[in-house]
Amino acid sequence: MQARAGEEFREDLRRPGARNAEARRILTPAELAPLTQLSSWRSSLAIAQTLGLIAAAIALAVLTWPSPWLLVSIVAIGIAQHGLFILAHEAAHYRLFANREANDWVGRALGMSGGLSMCTYRVTHRLHHNNLYTEEDPDTAIHGGYPRGQGYLLNKLARDLVGLNAWKTFAYFFGAPAINADTNREIRPLDDTSPELRAAARADRVWVVAFHAAAPLIALAVGGWHGLLLYAVLWLVPLVTVLQPILRLRAICEHGAAEDLSSPLTAARTNRTTGSAGNLLARVFLFPHHVNYHVEHHLYPAVPHYHLPALHRLLLQKGALQSAEVRDFAETWRRVFAPRRSSRAANA
Repeated sequence: MQARAGEEFREDLRRPGARNAEARRILTPAELAPLTQLSSWRSSLAIAQTLGLIAAAIALAVLTWPSPWLLVSIVAIGIAQHGLFILAHEAAHYRLFANREANDWVGRALGMSGGLSMCTYRVTHRLHHNNLYTEEDPDTAIHGGYPRGQGYLLNKLARDLVGLNAWKTFAYFFGAPAINADTNREIRPLDDTSPELRAAARADRVWVVAFHAAAPLIALAVGGWHGLLLYAVLWLVPLVTVLQPILRLRAICEHGAAEDLSSPLTAARTNRTTGSAGNLLARVFLFPHHVNYHVEHHLYPAVPHYHLPALHRLLLQKGALQSAEVRDFAETWRRVFAPRRSSRAANA
């Protein structure tokens, strides 16, 4: 389906003379076609796995209440909430289900459960893809300028973990204006989209607010004060604490501490999540549903998450990722937590 003006995810054609910048066009239509094929059962399985983790964590908390196992449940639910955010991201790209109505209704429901307006995020995320690391990228305020020093990032993550920054996260997912730290320019995502997507974003935000106003009342009506307490502790607490540092750290690992911003091959990063204990832990905590293949996602946003490993292997075989940001998570960790660069180095 051809995207209309204000809805398209444009190709990033920077550095057209460099061989690796041709990675978008190195695959033939015959090679790319199966990788963009959507599978309803695979998307449904990913949703079921994430919801299953939430159900298991809630059951553990209820059956052992009160006990130290509650902390395990809270952490597990926060991790699973992040998984729901990733699946809502798939829906924002129209990659969850081939049927657009099913894609949007399920994507909106997944996002709504975590206070995310999927339709608004679709608008904001399109600007990120189309303007990666330029003054029009609304995400640069989150991941730009790294490394900023270990103390700076640890302070940010600590504030996230105790819930002090949660309001900023939800403001971002509601389309709040972003300030480009380098130019001090205000970016208003809803000003740069089609009228249809703008109207959908506004309506979706009303539904998200209504859902979260009704949820505690429903918990109270169904389970009394104990039900309300369970809802607050097992859903709201992980949402404003555990989830917050995960979202920040993943975004920084995907784009932070990049040294060459002239191409999506080097302004985004793929983090390996196999081969070491650290990499495997990163997959559990930061990179569910193959979201670690971020270079590949920027090159081919039409590829759903379950085909990204195959896309990665194919691009490796063709030599398209030789100079790309593809690193073990441990190396990424060292880079984003490195000492702050001088102003001259940071602006080079």
